[in-house]
This record gives sequence, structure tokens and C-alpha cells, in this order.
Amino acid sequence: MLTLINVNIFKKITIGLILIVLGTSAYADKKDDVIHLDVTKTEIELNEQKIEEQEFIKNDSVNDNIDTEFSIFNDLLDRNKDKDHPFKIEEESLFGRIYQKKLERTSIPSFLLKEELTHDFKKGPIDRMQFYAGYQGNMKFDFTGSDYDTAYDTGFLTAGVIGDFNDKDTDFKLQLNFKKGENRSYLQGLVTDAYIMSTKIPHHKVIIGNSRNQIGFEGGMSSFVLPFAMRSQIARNFGNTRALGVRVVGDYSLADYSLAFNSSQRYFKDFFPGVEFTGWVNLKPLGKTDGKYGNFVIGGGLNAGHNKTDYTVASAYASYAYKKFKADFEYQIADGYNGTYRSTDKAAGFYTTLSYRLTKRLHILARYDQFDPNRDIANNKSREYTVGLNYFLKGQALRLILNYVFCDRENGQDSHRIIIGTQILL
Repeated sequence: MLTLINVNIFKKITIGLILIVLGTSAYADKKDDVIHLDVTKTEIELNEQKIEEQEFIKNDSVNDNIDTEFSIFNDLLDRNKDKDHPFKIEEESLFGRIYQKKLERTSIPSFLLKEELTHDFKKGPIDRMQFYAGYQGNMKFDFTGSDYDTAYDTGFLTAGVIGDFNDKDTDFKLQLNFKKGENRSYLQGLVTDAYIMSTKIPHHKVIIGNSRNQIGFEGGMSSFVLPFAMRSQIARNFGNTRALGVRVVGDYSLADYSLAFNSSQRYFKDFFPGVEFTGWVNLKPLGKTDGKYGNFVIGGGLNAGHNKTDYTVASAYASYAYKKFKADFEYQIADGYNGTYRSTDKAAGFYTTLSYRLTKRLHILARYDQFDPNRDIANNKSREYTVGLNYFLKGQALRLILNYVFCDRENGQDSHRIIIGTQILL
């Protein structure tokens, strides 16, 4: 009897231990499954985030100034009413509509009031028009020796309108500059862009009128997308001009070009002082790789003409962008030039810029910039070392700028400058 009881107790203890072991094992397997599922979910989210970031960088990158300069026309042909704001959005406040806009691209201009300032015509020769305005203001703190100066400078103050005619192949642009420049009257610098553009030929644009002159890469870049508050020294001296004439632009995946025959006048100071030629060619060896290996561009150009004296400016440019990193280099040499100021000096200069996207909105960049205003005179070079931060609240439409510039002059006093800028495009 005692033996039977002991056997029963032993059986119960054995069964209990087996159940405990099995239960613990099942719980462990269940716990492992839960941990495994959590890890898998995290990896998926990280991969999706990485893919989204890579896709954004690829879509935000452009190879050349052509993509940037004419991007403003891209949506004029879009008559898809599904993209218009519904009635409930129109009833919201203007600030609310601006706050909800998702403007992230930084390589092309974007505008806060694009939809509000775009009008469709039901009758007449014009199909659609978009009004816009832009302002950049810079607070500058200059330190030269023991001197300290503070100044507020207007980078640009402009307004304009672009439009598309009913034939869908003809566009127009009129842009006014309200910032008075040096060495010219207010009215002479008032009209910047005033042209008609035909896109009837595939991959080409034919522009007739007053338009931006592609003298150098940064010299031909739109003010709305400049990486720093100030242009490089070669761009300030040789480029950043408009000219009246005929310009042909071709844009292909592996190459693009801009050829222009213009009057050599600047800011409508003279009726027709002479003729000039401005040409630029870009080669894009990685143009068909869809950004897999980055974007590589090598280009060059020539600006030559006569405005009371002959002038020639030759340019060479190279850039490479891969994921969040970009580097570019430009060199220009002049035997006389016809920029904002006309000069007979033999000048030369170059710059190189490095930039990195810390986030979608925050970019850090640095530039070394050297300029020799007269190669016939020794020890007169000027070197600028610049570091900067750009914070894009709404792409280029709402941007904050911080630059520090150290200027090393061979024949003058060195200086330091801090620039705090704000940019808004409506």
C-alpha cells in the first residue's frame, strides 16, 4: 500500500515537472517570437526610411543650371484639377495653407503662394499665369582690424510673372528688380528678365529677349538657389548679368548646352554698343545611370564680345554629387570682361565648394575662393574662406542662412564677416 502511494506521488511529481518544462519552453518560444517580430519590424522601418531618404536626395539633385532656371515653368502645363485645393482648404487661413504646404526640394526654387497666385484663363491667348515675388535680407557684421561695422543688405528684392500661351509651346517671363545697383540708375536695373520662350523643338528652348547670361556656372545661377549669401568672386565680377538677344538651350541626358548671340549692353545703358557670344556646354557621363553612382558634370564656356573694348572670359567647371555629399570646382580667366562693371584687366580666379546634407532641412558647406583682379600686377590676390549653414523651413521658399567669411588680402587688411540671412519666395 505504501509502495503504491509512493509510486502515485512519483508519477504526479514527474508529470508536474514535465508540464513545467513544456510550459517554460512554450513561453520561451513565444517570447522569442515576439522579440523576433519586433526586430523585423524595426529593420523594415529603418529600411523604408533609408529608401525614402535616398529617393528624396535623388529627386532633389539637378545636374545643371538649365534644370534650375526653367523649373518654374514645369507646372504651367499641369491642368489636373485633382491637384487643386478642395473648398475646405480654401476656407482656411492663409497662414494655415502655407503651414500645410510640403516644400522640401532645395535644388530648384519653390514658392509659398504658388497656387494662390496662379490664374487660369478661360478665354484669350494666355492659358495660365503665375505671379511671384522674392526677398533676401542679410545682416552683416564686419570686423577689419580694430574697426567694427554692422550693415543690413538686400540680397535681392524682385517680383515677376510667368505665363503659358494656349498653343502650349510658347511661354513668357517678366521679372522686375527693385534693388538699386551701383553705377546705374533705378530704371536701368528695373527689368531683368523679359522674354518669350518656345519649346516646340524637342529637348530645346529658344529664348528671345532679355534673359540671364550663362557666364560661368555660378555666374549664370539663379539668385534663388545660391548656396551662400554671396556669390563667388569670379561670379561677382564676370557674371550675374542679363543680355538682350537670342538664346538656344539644348538639354539631353548626357549633355546640355546654351548658345546665345546678344547685344553687349548691360542694364540698358547703351542702345547697341556691340555684339557678344556666350556659349556653355555640360557633359554628364553618368546621366543614364539614374543617380546610382551619383551625378558627375564637367563643363566649360566662353563669353566674348565688344563693348567699347574687346573682352573674353573662358570658364571650366566640374562637380560630383553622391548621396548627401557634393563637391564642385570652377575656374575662369579673363582678358577684359563685361560683367556688372566693364574692365580691360586680365583677371582670373577659382573656387571650390564642399557641402553635406545633415538632414533634409539642414545643410553644411564650405568654400575656398581666390581672385586675382589683374594678372599683370603681383601680390594683389584676394582669398575668401567661407563656412555656412542653410536651414530650409520650406525648401528655398523659406530659408535661413548663416555664413562666416574670412578674407585674406595680399595688398590690404584682412577681415572677418558674419552674415545672417533670411529668404522668402512667394
